[in-house]
Amino acid sequence: MESRYTIGRLANAAGVPTSTVRYYERVGLLRPSGRSEGNYRLYGREDLDRLRFIRAAQAIGFTIENILEIVSHDHDESHLCEDVQKVIENRLADVEQRMSDLRHVERVLRSALATCRKTAEPGHCEVIDRLSHA
Repeated sequence: MESRYTIGRLANAAGVPTSTVRYYERVGLLRPSGRSEGNYRLYGREDLDRLRFIRAAQAIGFTIENILEIVSHDHDESHLCEDVQKVIENRLADVEQRMSDLRHVERVLRSALATCRKTAEPGHCEVIDRLSHA
């Protein structure tokens, strides 16, 4: 017999608040697989697995849109791995760009700090002057 989870039990099993489960429902990532006699949402083991997948995908930086693209049933199942590969490639390109941007910010900050240390004059800040005229 398949395990059935109420929203609270599902959230607890996945380690998320119930508001997260409701949010995933609103954006189309998750749907209850049924309702109880008392009209409570019910979820199965597949829903718990999907919830865990969503959390793991978010942990490596996938957006809700990325995850929707992966889990949507609109694509041909024979191309699933190709679709996932494209999402990963795009995400990796984003990460590489952000890392490049952060390395630039780091260089600017290190330069500003060096300027502060060598031109420390009371009442004057060379960094503020430079940033004001950038």
